[in-house]
Amino acid sequence: MTKAIIAKKLGMTQVFTENGIMVPVTVLEAGPCTVVQKKTVENDGYSALQVGFGDVKANKVIKPAKGHFAKAGVEPKKVLKELKLENADTYDVGAIIKADIFAEGDRVDVSGVSKGKGYAGAIKRHGQHRGPMAHGSKYHRGVGSMGSSASPSHVRKGKNMPGHMGAVNVTVQNLDVVRADADKNILLIKGAVPGPKGALLFIKESVKK
Repeated sequence: MTKAIIAKKLGMTQVFTENGIMVPVTVLEAGPCTVVQKKTVENDGYSALQVGFGDVKANKVIKPAKGHFAKAGVEPKKVLKELKLENADTYDVGAIIKADIFAEGDRVDVSGVSKGKGYAGAIKRHGQHRGPMAHGSKYHRGVGSMGSSASPSHVRKGKNMPGHMGAVNVTVQNLDVVRADADKNILLIKGAVPGPKGALLFIKESVKK
């Protein structure tokens, strides 16, 4: 991985190509991300960059974090994340990673926490079929068979059942970058990405090229 950035989801819209084709896109506030710390093989056993995203008031930062940012000589950031980049040695502390790290036509993987949908039944949560809807049937949207009765006489582990749906880490792969604007810190990604408006996302170059 040589390119990655932290972003915030702003919402969805649509743009038109030169041929007049409408393309649905997700608008992301991508960066700017500031390099706060460099992890090296000599000191930490691995190579990586710790980057910060989103400004935060100094009085809302705990003292150890204030010292950490002061050592780097950067303003306090709301989010810190490590990026294991192959070219981490080319960045210095205080360097800025902007949206133009990606270009139109690039393919990216977008990771984030999906929307929480609360308690959901087996049909919505796992895509199971419903039961007969006739008046004689008394089991329409239930979970279905729980398994054998005599043996093993218990519900097997891993049985798909109703429960909490959503609010899990999700990665959507191979999405196209439609536009990258470093001046406005805007990244347009074709299609939908995980999470609601305001969700934090991690954008990296696609692993399936």
